[in-house]
Amino acid sequence: MKYVFGPISSKRLGQSLGVDLLPPKSCTWNCLYCQLGKTRKFVMERQEFFPREEILEEIRQALIVHTGLDWITFVGSGETMLYKGIGWLIAEVKKLTATPVAVITNGSLFYLPEVRRELLQADAVLPSLNAGTEALHVQIDRPAEGLTFRRHIEGLVAFRSEYKGRLWIEVMLLGGVNDSDEALRDLAAVLKEINPDMVHLVLPSRPAPEQEILLPSDERIERAIAILSEVATVVHPLKGNMDLRSATDLLEALTAIISRHPVQQRELHKAVADCFPGDSEKTDDAMQEMLATGRFKLVEHGGEPYWVMKS
Repeated sequence: MKYVFGPISSKRLGQSLGVDLLPPKSCTWNCLYCQLGKTRKFVMERQEFFPREEILEEIRQALIVHTGLDWITFVGSGETMLYKGIGWLIAEVKKLTATPVAVITNGSLFYLPEVRRELLQADAVLPSLNAGTEALHVQIDRPAEGLTFRRHIEGLVAFRSEYKGRLWIEVMLLGGVNDSDEALRDLAAVLKEINPDMVHLVLPSRPAPEQEILLPSDERIERAIAILSEVATVVHPLKGNMDLRSATDLLEALTAIISRHPVQQRELHKAVADCFPGDSEKTDDAMQEMLATGRFKLVEHGGEPYWVMKS
């Protein structure tokens, strides 16, 4: 499928079917940690990059194949809210299924009233907030000109005042960058202003093509949870298991996932093994055949091999 991928499992969203609305990489930020690599050219104009009816039809087809989903999650190979018409898609999906809809976004366009309106029917919205000051915002998120830290915060505050669903703020904790007590307290002060339902603490567990990003220490993670918990409930999500058992074409299903984010080799091995229970030889053969296609390469991150797309 061109737009739909997964399901992928996580502690936050359980079995989640992903829907990618953008051509890579279309973004308003150029984050240090981005698994998609550097933003070559900022995109600021919202548009319907792909026909909404085509996207909806793929979702409809996927819902026939994949049962027992916990979420349908709109994401983007960049900033999700650059897709003009996401509100229509959310409304149409909710006519198709009772499965709740989540939207993952950096939140940079929330200062626009029309962007906030398009999200009002979503069951959960997960915007990013990685800094409590302008200086760290620029260092980590590296936004397009005009997307200031204060504009970002004001957009999140305005959205919170209008939105009745679950607002879960994502904080990417980077070792040696935003994990000091001072940075965390600045972040807590801003979170108090926004008043989210929950904070999801996430880690740079996948390789970033542009530069090496360090994981925070266990002590810093615990300290972040302690400080941020003073203003909101903090969840430190555990990675779930990828499920490829319903894939009609294993190679195409894997390509759809890895084109959007790297996959840890041991996670992939388990997912392939689940497709061939009790047959380790068939599992190994499938892994070797997929790697031999030349679509993927192995890179190391945090001492673990990951499968990434060949450029």
